[in-house]
Amino acid sequence: MGASGKAVQGPRRLRRQAAAALALCGALTLTACNGDDGGDAGAAGTGPGASTASPSATAPAPAPTAPGGATPPASPASPKKPSPSASAPGKPKPPAPGPACASKDAVSPNEIAVNRYTPEGGQYSLIVKRGHWGCPVAGGATPFVTVGEETWIPIGEDAAIGVHAPVLSGSANKPITTHELTSWLETHPNKGLVFHYDVNKAGVIVTLGQEEYTS
Repeated sequence: MGASGKAVQGPRRLRRQAAAALALCGALTLTACNGDDGGDAGAAGTGPGASTASPSATAPAPAPTAPGGATPPASPASPKKPSPSASAPGKPKPPAPGPACASKDAVSPNEIAVNRYTPEGGQYSLIVKRGHWGCPVAGGATPFVTVGEETWIPIGEDAAIGVHAPVLSGSANKPITTHELTSWLETHPNKGLVFHYDVNKAGVIVTLGQEEYTS
């Protein structure tokens, strides 16, 4: 190759070297710029205006919840104690006592008030009510207080019977027959004359004496 050929290749080589140098400088420049941007981005969190508090340090704690997300129930209020001033119910008052003059026995064992008679069954029977003597009333009379239902007691035809007023005149007992007594009861029913009586083993009246007339 001649001198002119070498002269042409010299400028081309220089241009290639200059282009390579420019390309290398550009690559270095881009790398440096990217490094600066990364540094700036990394330093952005540590700059003067950046906040250093962590989210968990400033956020309020969540309220506790029951399983399933339901709100836990409020604690029940304590039961109200009864007032100390309240008192237990008082005992009922006992019933008033009966009259002091009343008989201790509800029914006198051998006294009856005779109301009527009946001949049913082929035998005379007195229809009576049992009872006891009560308290004196105005005027001094003492009533015979009857209790329960009417009942009947057979009386013998030969019973010893003594009566006074109003069956017979006077206040002393006088004897009469069973037939005379039943005849008077037939015309004077339900007078309730009080008699003391005795019965035999068969339960038939054998003695009948009228007591003080009180009606």
